[in-house]
Amino acid sequence: MTTGQGRGLRRDAEANRERVVAAARAVFAERGLEAPLEDIARRAGVNIATLYRRFPERESLIEAVLADRLADLADLADAALGRPDPWEGFRWFVERACAMQAADRGVTEAFTACFPGAPGMEEPRERALAALDTLIGRARERGRLRPGVTSGDVLLFLMANAGVLRATRDAAPGAWKRLVALLLDACRADGEEAGAPLPPALTPTELHDAMVSARPVR
Repeated sequence: MTTGQGRGLRRDAEANRERVVAAARAVFAERGLEAPLEDIARRAGVNIATLYRRFPERESLIEAVLADRLADLADLADAALGRPDPWEGFRWFVERACAMQAADRGVTEAFTACFPGAPGMEEPRERALAALDTLIGRARERGRLRPGVTSGDVLLFLMANAGVLRATRDAAPGAWKRLVALLLDACRADGEEAGAPLPPALTPTELHDAMVSARPVR
């Protein structure tokens, strides 16, 4: 094989990869992360063997498609942390994260599932939660956020929103906004039930196990 032929094959392989990623982004957005890989290959115009050569595991394809959206989530949390009023930053983050879910079914599932084999997915999620921990602490110090609220509760909000989106996407696509408003109202320190104790927060292990169970399987 000549050097020119080698470069040509590499270009073809990269072009195939880009087609697969673009097709997966569209199919995951429409049908979720459990969509058949055969449908992605068909939309990309490649055979299934080509898809598996580039992405031998479903998680590796999900990472290629959605790691940047998890990075967007982490950037959103950093931006919320930079707002002068921590309660407004918290509210702003929750509303926009839920809006990102509403716009893309793949994002809906990626935000609420755990992908241990995809570090490109897990690192930005951990960065987002760390920023939220700081933001929540500041909001509590100022008396704006109900005591006991944690960053783990925000993951529960996203899980709840994912369920509402699945159930209402066609019949009432704006229903998630009502859910988010109710959840945020429950978090306000000056709410009617602000003094009532919350049930125990999920432990990190419980959250991890719940997210692993939500992970799509081949």
